Order: sequence, then C-alpha cells, then structure tokens
Amino acid sequence: MGAFSFLLSGWTSVHAEDVKKTAAEQNWFSDIDVGFLVEGGAMGNSGHPRNGMNFGQLLPSRSGQPTLDQIAITLTKPVDPIGGGYGLGVNLQLLYGSDSRSYVISGISDRWLNNRNQITPTVANIALHMPWLTHEGLDAQVGIFPSPMGVEVLNPTARAFYTLSYTAQYSNPFEHVGALFQWHLNKHYTAIFGIDAGNQMSFGKGNNNGEPAGYVGFSGSSLFGGALSFTYLLRVGPEDARRSLGAVRAHSAQRFWNDLNATWQISPKWSLTGEFTQVHDEGMHADTWSGVVWGGYAATSTLTLNVRGEVYRDSTGQMVVQYPDNEGYAHALLGLPARTYTAPPTTYGDLSFNAVWRPNVGHHIKIFQVRPEIRFDRALNGTRPFSDFDRRGRILFGGDVTVGF
Repeated sequence: MGAFSFLLSGWTSVHAEDVKKTAAEQNWFSDIDVGFLVEGGAMGNSGHPRNGMNFGQLLPSRSGQPTLDQIAITLTKPVDPIGGGYGLGVNLQLLYGSDSRSYVISGISDRWLNNRNQITPTVANIALHMPWLTHEGLDAQVGIFPSPMGVEVLNPTARAFYTLSYTAQYSNPFEHVGALFQWHLNKHYTAIFGIDAGNQMSFGKGNNNGEPAGYVGFSGSSLFGGALSFTYLLRVGPEDARRSLGAVRAHSAQRFWNDLNATWQISPKWSLTGEFTQVHDEGMHADTWSGVVWGGYAATSTLTLNVRGEVYRDSTGQMVVQYPDNEGYAHALLGLPARTYTAPPTTYGDLSFNAVWRPNVGHHIKIFQVRPEIRFDRALNGTRPFSDFDRRGRILFGGDVTVGF
C-alpha cells in the first residue's frame, strides 16, 4: 500500500524460517533481475498559460509539451540467506528524464546535468534481514531509498494517475540517504523507524543544514481477512537551508510531517484508498493539511478505471511552488537563488479521472501501460493561482505511455 509497499516491492523481504536455508540450497547470485522502463507523456492546459507551466505540478510541469518523464534502469538482488538466519540483498536504480529534476539528491546528482532531462540515482542500497527481536525479525535498507511516506510514488506502474496530487508533491518527502528499518512484530503489524540526512539531502556540502531527520511509525497489512492495510508515519527534523534562515535557526527549526493512509479492498473489482497529511514547519512558519481519496474499479483483467479527489490547504503560500528553470528545484533545496512562481495562501481542490490499460503484448515486453487522464483544479477560497495567476480553475488533459522490459 502506497510508498511503503512500493519500497518493499523492490526489496523481497524474508521471514526467519526462510533465511534458514543454506548457501548450498540456492546460488546467491541466481535471482539477480535487471529491468528497463520508459515513460513519456503530456498534459494540456485549458488556461493556455503564457509562462508554459502547469502550476502546482512538479511532474509533468510543462503545459502541452511532450515529455520524456523517465528512463529507469533497475538492478534488484532480492534478500537471500547468507547463513545464521541473516539475509542480504542489493537494490539499484538510475533514472534519466525530466522527473529527475524533482527527485534530485543534493551532493550526489544536483550537478550531473542541468538540462531538462537529468540523471539521478533513486535507489542504491543494501537490504538486510536480521533474525532479531521477533520471529519475523528486523529488515533494513542502508543507502539511498525512496521515502516510505505517502501513497503516490515515482514508479508510474505503481500509482494510479499520471499527474500527482498536491499532497504527494508538497507534503511527502521524495528521497533519502540513510537507513530505514522495519521491525515485524507479527505477520500483520510492523514498526517503522529510520534516520537520514534530510529530504533529498546527502552529507557534507550536499546537506542544507547539516542536521539529520528521521521517521517513526507503524503499519498493518492483510487485516480483516486481507481487505484492509494502513500505514502511519511521523517524520521530524530540520529541513530548511542555513542559507535561508541562518545556521542557528536552520539547525533548530523542526519540520513535522504526519501521514496516515489506508487501503480497503472492497471486492476483487473495487478498491478505496484514503490519505490524510499534515505538515508544520517551524522555520518557515508554514502549515499544510490535506485529504485525498482514490477509488478504483477493475473493469477487466487489463483495464482499470480510477477517480481521485483532494482538498489541500497551503496556509502561507510557501509550500506549493513552481520552478521554471531546470536547476531551480535543486537550487531551492540548498537555499540558493532560484526563480519560482508562488500563489497566495490557497485551499486547492482537484478531481481527476483516468483509465489504466495494460494489455499483454508479449515479445519480451513485461509492461505496456496507457493512462489517459482528465483533471479539474480549482482554488476553493477565491484566489487565482492558475494560468499566469489569472484564473481560479483550470483543466488538465492528456496522459502517458509506459513500456517496461
């Protein structure tokens, strides 16, 4: 469910009884998997903004322009036994495309390319299983890993819509360098905790304030006969740049992120997901809150119809920000000068409809996905954040195509 389940999908965890296998029973290198995925799309804008930007959309950010969103090369070595009840695996993913501008990691990929299409590692970690504390044990990822917070993720095959909610873009972190742990209390419940260098931060000059941040929370899966799963996460730590607030204030001012999401599989065809998020930043004196609901209907084995509704409150206008320059987002993370578009304090409402078509085309193509989408955005409190800050609402229409090998 959500980012947490996607985090685990590339990391095949093992339980205590599984890791008792000896090395002779399985070649540790035999199950290495290499994947290749390409996504491209475009979203037109009913407001035809002169600045060419779909305000409130980090990806896809350009109005009516075809975009190479991502080319992802992934290498996965699932966690396998190495003896004594321990397990070891490796996960690597390198991303090229326009999505990399927003998923950049300071100090690692922020200076690799300054074009519209950039390169960034989104996953580069060692996955561990340790037979500690409980029968199911403790799992860990150490290195670069995607944020476990939220529902909508970067992988286009693991989220319903091409566009992202305001919540996913502005109230959920993206990437971390550090360590994340899952302590499996039993087969249903897991405690989650971790420490990292900050949202999209690394170490040394790649850190905007030199202070760590971290997660604590828990999740439940396969509850009520397998119909319900949920995740709650609290994230705390300084996230503002010393260049913006000064070193003393940047080190002490905390950002608090709260996210609760749950998925209910109503029937084999119907599913419902909800997410509530709240963020408070002491340094910026900024607050957001939001609620998002997704509904899905599996019409056939290859066609799913989805709807998403959201209300998102940016109480100061500092959180929903557009970056028109290729390096703007990366500069802003470190508190460097960056050209931006911002709106007054606004309560955003959006309603999206789409179809996800995944035919089995064969010929070594593992995934072929087409997602046409129409999205309605509106300021619910009378401000005019759209179409060069001239309109209260706008319609986005378009979609994307994803091919995976």
